[in-house]
Amino acid sequence: MADRWATFDCYGTLIDWNRGIGDTLARLWPQAERARLLRLYHAIEPLVEEGVALPYREVLRRSLRAVAAVAGLALGEADADALGSSLPTWPAFPDVRAALRSLRESGWRLAILSNTDPDLLAASQRQIDVPIDLTVTAADAGSYKPAPGHWSWFFERTGADRDRHVHVAASLFHDIAPAHRLGLRAVWINRLAERSDLPRAAELPDLSHLPETLARLVPS
Repeated sequence: MADRWATFDCYGTLIDWNRGIGDTLARLWPQAERARLLRLYHAIEPLVEEGVALPYREVLRRSLRAVAAVAGLALGEADADALGSSLPTWPAFPDVRAALRSLRESGWRLAILSNTDPDLLAASQRQIDVPIDLTVTAADAGSYKPAPGHWSWFFERTGADRDRHVHVAASLFHDIAPAHRLGLRAVWINRLAERSDLPRAAELPDLSHLPETLARLVPS
């Protein structure tokens, strides 16, 4: 029987990027409102990624400069790479390691499909500290999600059976919506208690009950 594959988004799903980005923004501009800067960042980054084959470090630089410009804040050239420099320290969510280890013990193969550069994803894998069978970065796909390149590359590389595959992600825009368009089964990790009418196979607040959820969706 074909392997069961679980693919994951990384930032926001496995790695706490709101904490990582927020801490960096707060260090750069301690007098500014952290939540407002985070909202600005998350609105700007997809616009920087859209239709442009930039390395993710450059996406981070351009997005940070745009946040500074929109918010009317000073950003010195020495701080332009602050997000890229801090990314390797962004922590995994506390529920991640146990869930991924349980999945591996149950025979699942694991992949990460991420809008990032290979070296940055390798650093985040060290934070996750669980073996991953395959990674697909924006450099591999030649595009940023929600474009379908990551999934195309994954299926071409692995030959995975779509009926024995589940995508797991927190981002509605980058992952859950395109997974639906591609006819893929997806589990929404709704860490921010958002609301959405987008179809999904399951919704969870974190990864704590992901192993049993995936076992239900794709029995061994």
